[in-house]
Amino acid sequence: MAKILIIDDDRSLLRALRLGLQSAGHEVTAVENGESGLAHAALLQPDVVVLDIGLPDMDGLSVCRRIREWSDVPIIILSATGAENRKVAALDGGANDYVTKPFSMAELEARIRVVVRNRLPVNEIDPDAGPLIVRGPLELDLLHHEAQLNGRGVALTAKEFEVLSFLARHANRTCTHQMILSAVWGVGYGEESQYVHAYVHRLRHKLNDADGGLIRSVPGVGYLLHAPDEPATIQDSR
Repeated sequence: MAKILIIDDDRSLLRALRLGLQSAGHEVTAVENGESGLAHAALLQPDVVVLDIGLPDMDGLSVCRRIREWSDVPIIILSATGAENRKVAALDGGANDYVTKPFSMAELEARIRVVVRNRLPVNEIDPDAGPLIVRGPLELDLLHHEAQLNGRGVALTAKEFEVLSFLARHANRTCTHQMILSAVWGVGYGEESQYVHAYVHRLRHKLNDADGGLIRSVPGVGYLLHAPDEPATIQDSR
């Protein structure tokens, strides 16, 4: 079971979430504002942060970005709005998932299981070594979330890096919209192909790939990362 930190100013919702998640065996800490949430995130080192986007002292997205400065803990955003621009802003800011209110306890528990399962355990990380994915002029450091194109660094958001690394793992193979959504956003996603389109558009801009020569569109299906004369290999940097 997971150690969960909930940051939300709705006391009724906090009580319901605490009872529901504790009954499922989770260890739950609940706080009502962003500053307290940041302090508890640092002190408790939770397995998951469930974060409301509307807090009394600061925007939940600001809390998310500040946590991301020093932690890779999975963050699930709670919001009363399902507006696409808010979802994209949250995911760009480092959130792992986005849940629109109202939601069921079963849905939240499922999303918690997904982000916990997808997180790489700390004891499996080698701080000094790979792996690197090299695809033609593109090099991705999966450990440090760093990208280079022709030897020059490319600044990517967390979600942009995840989309690009998924395509790179499957270079020269068509990746469907659903495959990308499931791998990057989680199993609860599958119909939101507009997310994929938006992130590929941003990646092409940052990679100077306006003509789609590197990330190629497969109309109505998905995308393919084209790596000419490059074997599909994953190499260790050691």
